[in-house]
Amino acid sequence: MSVRTKPPFRADHVGSLLRPPELLAARDDHAQGRIDAARLAEVEDAAVGDAVRMQREAGLRSATDGEFRRTSWHMDFIYQLGGISPADEKIKVQFHNEAGDIEFSTAALSVHDKVRLEHTIFADHFAFLRDAAGDGVTPKLTIPSPNMVHYRGGPASIDPKVYPEIEEFWADLAAAYAEQVKRLGELGCRYLQLDDTSLAYLNDPAQRAMIKERGDDAEHLHLRYIRQINASLAGRPEGMNVTTHMCRGNFRSSWTAEGGYDFVAEALFGELEVDGFFLEFDDERSGGFEPLRFVPPGKMVVLGLVTTKRGELESKDDLKRRIDEAARHVPLDQICLSPQCGFSSTVEGNVLSAEEQAAKLRLIAETAEEVWG
Repeated sequence: MSVRTKPPFRADHVGSLLRPPELLAARDDHAQGRIDAARLAEVEDAAVGDAVRMQREAGLRSATDGEFRRTSWHMDFIYQLGGISPADEKIKVQFHNEAGDIEFSTAALSVHDKVRLEHTIFADHFAFLRDAAGDGVTPKLTIPSPNMVHYRGGPASIDPKVYPEIEEFWADLAAAYAEQVKRLGELGCRYLQLDDTSLAYLNDPAQRAMIKERGDDAEHLHLRYIRQINASLAGRPEGMNVTTHMCRGNFRSSWTAEGGYDFVAEALFGELEVDGFFLEFDDERSGGFEPLRFVPPGKMVVLGLVTTKRGELESKDDLKRRIDEAARHVPLDQICLSPQCGFSSTVEGNVLSAEEQAAKLRLIAETAEEVWG
């Protein structure tokens, strides 16, 4: 079995981490005007440093900043793209859990001008993480995939006076992302992850019905999205490893979409030009491993078998059994292990403790060591 010397690693994680209480308090103090931006940055820096140490001590070879400087995994990035701003109306998303449903509300987005990159987004976030990671740990930056600019609002969010032809929008969006990727490479980023809900949501017939109702081609939209990511990565720097995480929703231990990866699998695994796929397989609603038969040689599959939605620790034996099941469809040497999603996709976080979070990361590292050496 080959040793992984580049991302994704045998033991890895998606990205976001539970915000520590002192960071949440500082964010509130800043919002209320009790501390200035410089003081908030000091608290954020200290929290990120602690998070990197925790990941190292858990046995991971990559580290993120936990997305500690963000409120949301995606909108904090998207609103910094030129030509895009929050809209007046709200988007309401239904999330589900064992106890019932909860609603997530966020500002819609408006494409009111030509999409462009006006500055390197999260440049200072990555630079601090890069320096904090030190030797032996690869700093990993997570950003939303370009598809997230389109999926939530669809055609209605794009001003037809700005983009009378939709292909112009897609071309500008790809160019903005390509420039962002290039600049991140110049900062030393060698591990970039594009987080994406669209390619997982489109497996859910209910989501496809919603997409059709708003006027999009629900049966082929995933093909457009795959092409969009590829265009955004076409000029990526040599030596940059790129993964994508395909999520079904993660908000306060709840989810949005259901179903396996079957609908998108053949095109997704065969055509998406990334190095690895972070996939959710933490419960029955995630479907089976059969779609992994479409993964070509050389591409890595990161099995999200450890749930971030509750604190109860999985058993190593169960994890190993499920890895063996997946290996019937894709070679074991192409498999890695991770949680199914982040621990805190939004600032609110999932319903588990920091100690349980660390225990889950240790479990992943220990299981990977026993499986792959």
